[in-house]
Amino acid sequence: MFYKYIFAAMKLRNIVLLSLLALSFFTGACRKVDVFEKNTSFKDHRWQSSDRPEFSFVITDTLSRYNIFVSLRHNDAYRYNNLWVNVYTMAPGDSTTKPQALDLQLASNEKGWLGAGMDDIYEHRIRISQAPVQLKAGTYRFRLEQIMRDDPLDNVLNVGIRVERDTN
Repeated sequence: MFYKYIFAAMKLRNIVLLSLLALSFFTGACRKVDVFEKNTSFKDHRWQSSDRPEFSFVITDTLSRYNIFVSLRHNDAYRYNNLWVNVYTMAPGDSTTKPQALDLQLASNEKGWLGAGMDDIYEHRIRISQAPVQLKAGTYRFRLEQIMRDDPLDNVLNVGIRVERDTN
């Protein structure tokens, strides 16, 4: 009879330990590292040069370092291996935007599309900060402008900005 209680206690202890282990695994696996992500879709999948999506987010954690990405989704009919964009940035306390012309590589002749693909849709997250950066507290504003020769630029579904806390 005494052994029955011991086995029941051991079984309960194992269940509690396994539950705590599973909880800690899921809590660690679901840790959110992104600070901000927003995308703007284009009507008829055509990005006009006059369409200049704007994004803003607030930074409160000034001890962390951040990676900044341009996110882009296009379909397989997109005609180019790259995308030229102007990224306008306004940091907290600044009164003017700072433009940065970027050549975003979307494909290579050897590998084809570099982004993740499903069916005929490809998604790219291209880091635009050379290394993780420390940001000031306050509101950051970004504006994206396509500066390709084609206007409108066909087969672009959406574009956006993603900011992630650096985990290294």
